[in-house]
Amino acid sequence: MIHPIKWEKGTLFLLDQRRLPHKLQWFRASGYKGVIYAIKNLVVRGAPAIGLAAAFGMVLAFRSLRKRDPKTLLLKLKKIAEEFLRARPTAVNLRWAVLEMTKVGETSIGDGLTPEDCLKALESRALSLLEEDIRVNKAIGDFGAELIRDGSTILTHCNAGALATGGYGTALGVIRSAHLQGKRIRVLVDETRPWLQGHRLTAWELTQEGIEHYVIVDSAAGYFMAKGEVDMVVTGADRIAKNGDTANKIGTYSLAVLARENHVPFYIAAPTSTIDLTIPSGREIQVEVRSEEEVLLLEKKRIGPKGTKALNPVFDITPARLITGIITELGIATAPFERGIAELFSAHHRKNLGTGPKI
Repeated sequence: MIHPIKWEKGTLFLLDQRRLPHKLQWFRASGYKGVIYAIKNLVVRGAPAIGLAAAFGMVLAFRSLRKRDPKTLLLKLKKIAEEFLRARPTAVNLRWAVLEMTKVGETSIGDGLTPEDCLKALESRALSLLEEDIRVNKAIGDFGAELIRDGSTILTHCNAGALATGGYGTALGVIRSAHLQGKRIRVLVDETRPWLQGHRLTAWELTQEGIEHYVIVDSAAGYFMAKGEVDMVVTGADRIAKNGDTANKIGTYSLAVLARENHVPFYIAAPTSTIDLTIPSGREIQVEVRSEEEVLLLEKKRIGPKGTKALNPVFDITPARLITGIITELGIATAPFERGIAELFSAHHRKNLGTGPKI
């Protein structure tokens, strides 16, 4: 299994996704500023992976603080938490992980632990989040694999695999689990402009797994659906609102519309930490807009004429009405999603498993 995040002797190592698939290179972050740089500049990407990187970044941040009185120490930690939250505004896992780490800091300092013991508590929580992420992804994969018939063709967008998580993957985790069950599957991989995460990263992961796949240009998805060659669409998510509206890589909304038109089931695969119960709908989700250079340049070379400008929103919002189901580690939620999601969490709390957001 691919492990894109490593914590070794107090240093965070991130598999640099800007270099894949041609070069396996690790980005070394010994301080929290390096982690923020990695998040902003797509060294690490994918909502769960961003959250995990930030969790370890909070450990590095606390370690950098000079010994102060507890009140000042906590105030400084919260200010650094805000720096992390500004790095990528759309992915809710970033906020979830940073708040988890902040709570650990508050509790440890409030209990009067020494700075050294506070640091150990933060490190322990970050490591447990990484382990939990892999466990959660495998559960998502097992639930999702139940939806896949032998001989199916699945279309996916961007990269929601091991590289976007602590390991295993969400949307690709579903595909991986079906493959491990011995099901014969074929995957159509949207290239996913402008960063080509599908072509560079998803195709690379599928190659590692020996899963049959074909890269297609983003605009070819409708062609294959209309021909009846797509049995299911499954993508990841960066934020899911309480009503099921979902933010994901730009182009996901278009796929959902095409899937509805062609009667193809459209699924989202994501951990419950991606569900933001504080916002009622996708209208409240802040969509990140990145530099136009990402669209205008390819391999650092200008594609079109000088003077041409570009617009570069990197996410779009898929309305809940276009989504067949949301695959989580707790099960599969179906419409109406506000009730479906609440039922998943209620059953979860009755079992006293103690993870995921509270309602």
